[in-house]
Formats: sequence, C-alpha cells, structure tokens
Amino acid sequence: MPRILIVDDEEAILDLITYNLQKDGFQTERAVNGWEALEKIAANPPDLVILDLMLPGIDGLEVCRRLRNNLKTRGLPIIMLTARVEEVDKVLGLELGANDYVTKPFSPRELLARIKAHLRARQTQYQLKARTGETVIQHGGLSLDTEKYQVNKNDRLLELPPKEFELLLLLASQPGKVFRREEMLNRIWGYDYAADTRTVDVHIRYLRQKIEDDPNNPTILVTVRGVGYKFKEQRQ
Repeated sequence: MPRILIVDDEEAILDLITYNLQKDGFQTERAVNGWEALEKIAANPPDLVILDLMLPGIDGLEVCRRLRNNLKTRGLPIIMLTARVEEVDKVLGLELGANDYVTKPFSPRELLARIKAHLRARQTQYQLKARTGETVIQHGGLSLDTEKYQVNKNDRLLELPPKEFELLLLLASQPGKVFRREEMLNRIWGYDYAADTRTVDVHIRYLRQKIEDDPNNPTILVTVRGVGYKFKEQRQ
C-alpha cells in the first residue's frame, strides 16, 4: 500500500490523520518539523506528503520549495494543510508547487478522497512508463515530461500548476480516449472536491490558453460535445 508522510507539529492532528489513513489501509510515517520531514523524504521518499504550513524550524512553504527544486522529489504529491485561510497563503503554496490545499478543520473523508485522487494521478505516470518505456509525451511542438512535471512548447518552458499538469497528463496518456468530466473530476480532484464539473471546464480553458496555438480553435485538447474531452491523436 502507498506510504504517506504526515508533517505537523500538533499531535492531535497527527493522530487523527494517522488513524484514518491506517484504517483505510495506508502506511504512515510522521514528522513534527520541516527539517525532520526533509531528512525522512531524502532517506526514503514516500508516495505522498501531507504538509502543514506552520512548522517549527522551517515552514511548510520552504519545505515545499526545496522539494520542488530537487529533481528526485519534483513530482512528489504534496497536500498543504493549515489553519490559515488567507488567499495569499493558498496562492503562494500552489505557486511553489503544492498539488492541493486543505484548511483546518477538515473532513477526514475529504482528505482521503484528495489523497486517492493524487495517487491515481501519479499512477498514470507509472502506467505510461510501463506501457511505452518513455517518460516524455511528444505532440508536435508540445513535450510533456512526466517525471520532471514540466511542459515545453516549441522549446519554451510552460509554467503549469500541478492540477493543470495532472489533467493534461491524464488526457495525454491515452490519446484519442474520451474522458467524461465526472471521470476527470474523480481522478484528479477526488469525489468530494467540487459539487459540479465546471472545475474541469475551467482548467481545460486555462490549459488551452497555454498549449494551443489558437485557444478558440483547439487542436490538442478537443471537446467531445455532450461527453467530455480528449487529447487528439497525431496522424502518422
């Protein structure tokens, strides 16, 4: 089973998350400060990190930044956990590379759903590599590196937030397959993340603005009316 590192300096939070994860079959490990978290990740990288923002020593934002600047941990899923609700904190955490953001107090069920969604997204990378032996998806001038979490268009690096990257990876991993909005919402965000599928449409729109030559006439991320979206297959 996947192993989750929980990083928080509140014992009650550690106990709550540990209990619910182990109850669901996950292996868990704990760290009570940023330095301990970095040491444990370096020694034995987990499958996902739940990272509190306010930590003694170095805070969660700095831990996140260091993990994203390290090639070995650049693709490690990170869910930020904090009692702070200011929009600037959320935006900064996501800009530094956090995959998701959960505010205390939180629902253990919602946290589990998000964990499973991010692990499914990572599994897509492994399946792609196992199937093709490659970690890079090429589509014309578009290059998607599944290990570095990087996208290049015509040799220009594109800055994609983790959610946009994971959505693009899901579609690109199976060119031509039509994904329903509900399936994308489930696999990338988890069942309890949003009440409707507009979240998917918004992220598709953002992606098209970055990867399409003409976002109003997409040739890569194609809409299948009444169903969902697909990553268009290249003609041989």
